[in-house]
Amino acid sequence: MRRRLLPALLIACLAGVVGAALLHLVIVLSLPSFSQRDAYTRVLAEGEIHQFYRLGDAPDRAGLQKDDPFIDLSVCGFDVSEGPVRLTAVADGVPFWSLALYDSASNEVFSINDRTSSGGRLDLVIATPAQLTQLRKDLPETISQAILVETHSADGYAVLRALSPQTSYSAAVGQFLKQATCAPFEWRLRSRF
Repeated sequence: MRRRLLPALLIACLAGVVGAALLHLVIVLSLPSFSQRDAYTRVLAEGEIHQFYRLGDAPDRAGLQKDDPFIDLSVCGFDVSEGPVRLTAVADGVPFWSLALYDSASNEVFSINDRTSSGGRLDLVIATPAQLTQLRKDLPETISQAILVETHSADGYAVLRALSPQTSYSAAVGQFLKQATCAPFEWRLRSRF
């Protein structure tokens, strides 16, 4: 009995080691394919950072698209390593908008909508803790009404959504997304950030 059990046990162990090696190989070889399909990489593939890109109904070259016919959206990649980034937009005639900020790992770090913003306007400054400390020491008048958002990750992306429940809102929503800005905030103290 022992003589029959030993070869069967040896074959089972060998099959387990070979199976584990093959599974490991498949996972390692497929990892680059999955890592280039994450949301942050796809947003960066839209084009230059610090610029909003409007998404359409069909997948674009980066594979991004809007998935709700009543919600139009734009995305913007940003990097605050050199200084703060300011997001602005005026929502004249837009029934509802929202903005979500994500870090490069696609973790939501902040969100706001027209009901929680000051006067229904989007005016937001994203900065690292050190940059915010510098800004708060001598807050420029131009951002005195802006919402200051602290991020611990230097890079990330923003998703700006606007509700267009009827075609009569299309022009206002289109203008809102077209004029939205996502740009470095050009203000420096005596020392650089």
